[in-house]
Amino acid sequence: MPAVERNITVEPLKTQFIEEQPVELVERKGLGHPDSICDGVSEAVSRALSKMYLDEYGRILHHNTDETHVVGGQATPHFGSGKVSQPAYVCLVGRATTEVNGEKLPFRQTAIDAAKQYIKGVASHLDLERQLEFDCKIGQGSVDLRGVFEQEGHLANDTSFGCGYAPLSETETLVLETERFLTLRLKKKVQSLGEDVKVMGCRQGDEIKLTVAAAMVGRELKGKDDYISAIRAIHDEVLKNASKYTRRQVNVDINTGDNYDKDVFYLTVTGLSLENGDDGSTGRGNRANGLITPYRPMSMEATSGKNPVTHVGKIYNLLSKEIANDIVKRSGGNVKEVHVRILSQIGKPVDHPLVCAINLLPTDSANKTDTYRQAREVADNWLVKSNTIPQLLLTGKLTTF
Repeated sequence: MPAVERNITVEPLKTQFIEEQPVELVERKGLGHPDSICDGVSEAVSRALSKMYLDEYGRILHHNTDETHVVGGQATPHFGSGKVSQPAYVCLVGRATTEVNGEKLPFRQTAIDAAKQYIKGVASHLDLERQLEFDCKIGQGSVDLRGVFEQEGHLANDTSFGCGYAPLSETETLVLETERFLTLRLKKKVQSLGEDVKVMGCRQGDEIKLTVAAAMVGRELKGKDDYISAIRAIHDEVLKNASKYTRRQVNVDINTGDNYDKDVFYLTVTGLSLENGDDGSTGRGNRANGLITPYRPMSMEATSGKNPVTHVGKIYNLLSKEIANDIVKRSGGNVKEVHVRILSQIGKPVDHPLVCAINLLPTDSANKTDTYRQAREVADNWLVKSNTIPQLLLTGKLTTF
């Protein structure tokens, strides 16, 4: 039978170019934010289970671990000291194949080990064994691989859509890179800086205001003056780093909830707000491109933790981002902005969505016919190789939040 042509539409993007809009809001929750902790744990557990299935059976079996929850604990931070009196609670929730051909798998230990390993790599001030409790409520399922080959591996397990766009705006890039700078580089220089960071960007015209919430570690600070000096150092470093990504005027505010006159400071014991009642859930934070962008198309799907073989809520969010980036790259500067939305139907092939809708904003000098044709080719090529998504995730070439 001849191959069925994919339903790919390419239309003009009927909106004002993002850089010319009068107001733009962009948010990123840092790696130590409770919601990001949940995203990271969900994805780490999914990858660990996927590797276990691949090692044992040569294929990724059914699982979804996209329901991790964090229940905040209780802590009393002080300058020079502090104590966690009640550990935070991490609960792993979802579904996994726990038995194959009558043989039980060590899914629970695999999941908890992956969760601990991930958090250990993110939170440098946390005592993992004493300040966090772990529980695994992942539901059990079984499969008989001796039976008929499962069609599930090729068919969408949900009717869902994914969204992506490119390129990132200047403000989006600035917000993303500011958080990365804080949690991956600056904390090595400013020892009192914790990993729970949130960056909010607001651009009005050509002015960008960055509001940064940065959890500070009390035991690394001698007192009030030490805290204020650290905040000033962070402010100056963030402002200096911002000049790499924009020539617009940038203003930076750090920990605006502080009140030095009343001795109110953003102090923590662990560098994480989850130590003191701040809860988290998978899917409540950054989208698949690492940002929260109300001025751009977004999906409500939790990308992290969903299985990478059949769950279109994950696959299409990642694919749409890659398609959008490649369209811009292939255009050679002829595309100012592109939005991509992909919709599945449950039970239908993942590589043949109900529709892949592309909206382009070409430059005035672009050949629209060629630009539209290239966009359609890029989308078609990515859909053909949608089955490469699992390997790209397992090798760290794609991220989910």
